[in-house]
Amino acid sequence: MTKEQERARARRRYAKVQAKQAKRQADRARNVRVAAAAGTVLVVVGLLAFLGTRFGGDDEGTPAASSTTAAGCPAPPAALGTGAELELPDKKAAEGKTFLATLTTNCGDIELTLDGTKAPQAAAVFLELARQNYWQDSPCHRLTASEGLKVLQCGDPTGSGQGDPGFGYGVENAPKDGAYPRGTIAMARTQDAKAGTGGQFFIVYGDSSLPDPDGYTVVGTVTAGLDIVDRIAAAGIAPGGSSPTDGAPAAPISILRVAVTEKKA
Repeated sequence: MTKEQERARARRRYAKVQAKQAKRQADRARNVRVAAAAGTVLVVVGLLAFLGTRFGGDDEGTPAASSTTAAGCPAPPAALGTGAELELPDKKAAEGKTFLATLTTNCGDIELTLDGTKAPQAAAVFLELARQNYWQDSPCHRLTASEGLKVLQCGDPTGSGQGDPGFGYGVENAPKDGAYPRGTIAMARTQDAKAGTGGQFFIVYGDSSLPDPDGYTVVGTVTAGLDIVDRIAAAGIAPGGSSPTDGAPAAPISILRVAVTEKKA
């Protein structure tokens, strides 16, 4: 290769480098213009949204998203989404005792009395799961509103209805006639009556009948706050449930925390 050919080759390389640099500069300039234009659009849209929010009429347009539920409660936190692997507590911890429990929910406090004489195992479970913060931020995932069954089911921290604390136990203190009066607190269970009860429970807000031969453990009664459950029930079932009378409540309610103390004589 002659010197003239080498110089020509070098000029071509230089021209390619210059062309690439010019292209990069042009691309950067275009990106700046696009970003500036997008920023202008966002400012205009934001200003229009602000004006619409502050001065828009009441008879048209989409209302702002509400931070309250259909029952007038603050929106609940997201479920933690985890179960647990706990040991079944000794029922002796509750035998012969009465406990006072407070379910703090996003809609207010629901107060319970737990009967450790008639349902010592369930009362001991309530006591232990409260100590473990097992029910923290757990949704009440099921509402039934049929003619003979009016309950709000809670106690599953996964929010799926399938969660359990890692143990099971048998039914105790089940009503022989299958009647669960308004204000009853009973433990939910699987089809296994001998070991299918865990940490889920239901609050009866209207006289109900559950003619299961094995029944469900009645662990206590609501002493205050049942009106909260009434408000949730009044909002109805959320769309997409298994039936118009059985599914997730349309007004979300979650247990934020539970406190249990022994009632002194």
